[in-house]
Amino acid sequence: MVNKIKDFREQRDLKLKELAEKVDITAGYLRKIEKGEGTPSLKLAVRIAKVLDCTLDDLFF
Repeated sequence: MVNKIKDFREQRDLKLKELAEKVDITAGYLRKIEKGEGTPSLKLAVRIAKVLDCTLDDLFF
């Protein structure tokens, strides 16, 4: 799944590990999601968007 999580994370000066901790997942799983190798649940996608202060559309469309 193509997404812009890494772009938004870097714009907000968050390290991968910091974002992972804020959304309660491992850094390894977040890395897979950012690379498009993993697909987050809707609940997790909403948590990520909330922490990054953006919408799901911003991240995934």
